[in-house]
Amino acid sequence: MARDYLQKILTARVYDVAIETPLELAPNLSARIGNRILLKREDMQPVFSFKLRGAYNKMSGLPKEKLKRGVIAASAGNHAQGVALAAQKLGCRAVIVMPVTAPRIKIDAVAARGAEVVLIGDSYDEAYEHAKMLEKKRGLTFVHPYDDPDVIAGQGTIGMEILRQHPGPIHAIFVAVGGGGLISGIAAYVKSVRPDIRIIGVEPVDSDAMTRSLKVGKRVTLAHVGLFADGVAVKRVGEETFRLASKYVDEMILVDTDETCAAIKDVFEDNRSVLEPAGALSVAGAKVYAAKTGVKGEALVAIACGANTNFDRLRFVAERAEVGEHREAILAVTIPEKPGSFKRFCATLGARNITEFNYRIADPKEAHVFVGVQVHDSGETAKIVRTLGRHGLKTLDLSDNEMAKLHVRHLVGGHAAAAKDELLYRFEFPERPGALMKFLDNMRTDWNISLFHYRNHGADYGRVLVGMQVPKKEMPAFRRFLAELGYPYVDESSNPAYQLFLG
Repeated sequence: MARDYLQKILTARVYDVAIETPLELAPNLSARIGNRILLKREDMQPVFSFKLRGAYNKMSGLPKEKLKRGVIAASAGNHAQGVALAAQKLGCRAVIVMPVTAPRIKIDAVAARGAEVVLIGDSYDEAYEHAKMLEKKRGLTFVHPYDDPDVIAGQGTIGMEILRQHPGPIHAIFVAVGGGGLISGIAAYVKSVRPDIRIIGVEPVDSDAMTRSLKVGKRVTLAHVGLFADGVAVKRVGEETFRLASKYVDEMILVDTDETCAAIKDVFEDNRSVLEPAGALSVAGAKVYAAKTGVKGEALVAIACGANTNFDRLRFVAERAEVGEHREAILAVTIPEKPGSFKRFCATLGARNITEFNYRIADPKEAHVFVGVQVHDSGETAKIVRTLGRHGLKTLDLSDNEMAKLHVRHLVGGHAAAAKDELLYRFEFPERPGALMKFLDNMRTDWNISLFHYRNHGADYGRVLVGMQVPKKEMPAFRRFLAELGYPYVDESSNPAYQLFLG
């Protein structure tokens, strides 16, 4: 079966629209982790991602009568642009169904290629269902974003280029995984020609459909997916991609949002390009792998697979990159509420740069301060915590506390004694008009909102922290409210950052 894909990849028609992207050394990152990190620059394609390869290979092989009727696709952005460009080149009609929440930069790019854009639903899954309905209604041909042999073969040309560009030893190739089309194509080619090279997939910790599926030996469907890396936000991997990944993928690695942001910064510092979160997953995975295995002096290839991101999202990326590199520690420190305590606290920290300090008086005896400190690595953070403890200052490391980093650092303002029966929940709202009103309409009017924090991060969803006063006897009704609302949520009522600063 690998030989079948080898032939399909060798004969794939991609270069009518795609370029052979360079394989570039990332010198600064390479020096830092002791390996040669080589970036396969798919962000340099005409649509700023690899997706046009598979889309064009599929569409260029369609019979003339099908091309004449036109094609349809569902996508949150990158595949949509690939299909639109392929349709423009082939002179056929293209209908692209996109979620209402898709970033405007991607919607505009698709429309600029002459495709008809249909906006519907808050997620890819809703857009997909509508696209399949239109496929039958209008007699169009559906171009799947990943679960199609011709699409997979088109993406596999990236593996062909890598081996031609780097004939020397390669220890591993790191590939971002959403539905699995990219890693399936690369793995099918590489394992046919150079089976000694490890193929390693990288997923976000909150969008790990392939990792879970490979672990249990069958495709699983995630209840929710994280949307930060929207290019890989897939609840269920493809049937054919899962089959190929099961045969050819050596390992899966999970990375978190902070590690992804740090990888975006790493690539920017090396070549001044700005990858989208999904595009930087492979780099983050290579760093995690090198740290975990201790491998040194090896060639590690990372697929920089996309650069379609909203400019205003970079604010969030910059804010979280230092934490992802373990170069900023986020701490909650309890100090005596008396004059001179802050000065003694700073003296105990020593000659370190304080990046953030939040405090409001709330107790006559103790003060809880939220502080950011510049460090070199996580080992130094642990050392600071021990040093403060020896000086009688109770310290909690919040560097991995998502609620603290997203919300509490912007909210520190004292406890609210009047907030009786307060519950604290973190939600992901679709970033669209009416999302807040849907929340309020579903919520009972006698449950008072006691805290609300939202900050726009340039994504297609909003991260919202809400405090609500709900009597214990009404918890069954509250649980029904959560179920009917349908927004992803996390109960943060027991989070220590909340207890210290807001509860």
